[in-house]
Amino acid sequence: MPRAALLSIHARVEGTEPSTWEDPSLVQIWGPRFSVFVVAERDLAVFSLGTLPDDARGQERARDLAGRLRAALAGGRMPYAEAGRLLGVHHNRLRYAAATGTVLIRWDGARQPTVWTVPAPEVDAREARLELARRYLHIYGPTTPEAFGRWAGIGSRHGIAAFLALRTSLTPVRTSVGDAWILTQDEAACRAAVGPAAPVRVLPSGDAYLLLQGADRELLVPNADHRNALWTPRVWPGGLLVGGEIVGTWRRADAAMTVQPWRRLSRAERDAVVAEVQSLPLPGIGGRIAVRWED
Repeated sequence: MPRAALLSIHARVEGTEPSTWEDPSLVQIWGPRFSVFVVAERDLAVFSLGTLPDDARGQERARDLAGRLRAALAGGRMPYAEAGRLLGVHHNRLRYAAATGTVLIRWDGARQPTVWTVPAPEVDAREARLELARRYLHIYGPTTPEAFGRWAGIGSRHGIAAFLALRTSLTPVRTSVGDAWILTQDEAACRAAVGPAAPVRVLPSGDAYLLLQGADRELLVPNADHRNALWTPRVWPGGLLVGGEIVGTWRRADAAMTVQPWRRLSRAERDAVVAEVQSLPLPGIGGRIAVRWED
């Protein structure tokens, strides 16, 4: 989500400011599984066309809605509920049009998204799908085609088809949770020694580091109770990363953050957590964020 994207950027990019998520190089879309994504504008086709349905009926629905939306907006912008009423459809159906790569949104989480249309990307939908699979393998590998299909919202069959199309550039690997795949070009990085980790990072709910599927989650969080605490049936908490390991969860309400560590943290680690929390570039927060511990 947009404001979660701000914290995700902050965890990786020095000098992140409260308005960074609105940088012109970034766009907001309904991406995989119709969730809100903030992506680089140059990657719009990958995260939109890459999810376009393979069946003719699904493609027709997406393109018909996109065409009608473009005509209705006539180059303008509109709250998506109003746009839905104008088209005579439930506004949530507009999400189907996003797979054409022609629909952008702006949403800060407090109000309804605003929608508008842009020219269609000059990218083949199949190539976009394969690039989406490459991106998934690069970030989440070792992984499986079924996990990719679930993450992308395209189903296992199409996830398997994408991996088959990429088979000459994939390398099979064995993990503690079963057989999987990586990009061949990533093998050296997978074999390399682990480098130094940041003392603390506060990852928001929905951060790319946490969007693992199925058994892949065991590779990140081996303890079943901890997995259940991080990937809950409802709204996920954020993940607390200390020394490169997920060691707890957090939730924030205005200027107060509740942290639940899974192990005893040293005084130095707690101080580092507080320092990282108070460095978060959150808009609309006056003063420092207070940290409340739930051990």
